[in-house]
Amino acid sequence: MRTPLIALLALVATPILTTGASAHVVAVPDTAKAGSYSAIAFRVGHACATGDTTLKVRIEIPDGVASARPQVKPGWTYRLERGPDPKAAPTAITFEGRLPDEAFDDFAILMKLPAQNATGGDKLVFPVVQTCETGESQWTEIPSPDAPDAKLNRPAPTVTLIPNGAAPAAHQH
Repeated sequence: MRTPLIALLALVATPILTTGASAHVVAVPDTAKAGSYSAIAFRVGHACATGDTTLKVRIEIPDGVASARPQVKPGWTYRLERGPDPKAAPTAITFEGRLPDEAFDDFAILMKLPAQNATGGDKLVFPVVQTCETGESQWTEIPSPDAPDAKLNRPAPTVTLIPNGAAPAAHQH
């Protein structure tokens, strides 16, 4: 009886243990219905450098998002950046606190997503700057239209908009 349980635990833990070194800042979930309200978490999997502590996470909000409201996080503060119209959705949200390298955390934002992407395509791009004690990581790379499958070192988190009425696709790694 113990052998199947141990095998099951090893199977469940393996993806978690093997993704730490290659982790990026990602959007969870990475699909959402166009035109809907959706809570998207931006998952920070590690610090800027080994043994470092994350102090800030700044998330840019793409054009077309009608509202963006951060989730309150104990031990963290947040700051909203806005353009010239104070009633418009924030252009960026910065969370400030302390996240040790050996931990991960989610930074959630409730958003009213656009019915279609203002820049074309089906992906919304959320550039993220992660500030640590000894530097920063800019998760801002966007695939080139000429090479959409090219490997990026610091990809920006994306959310794929699906037509309202379609079911979200299962997330796969």
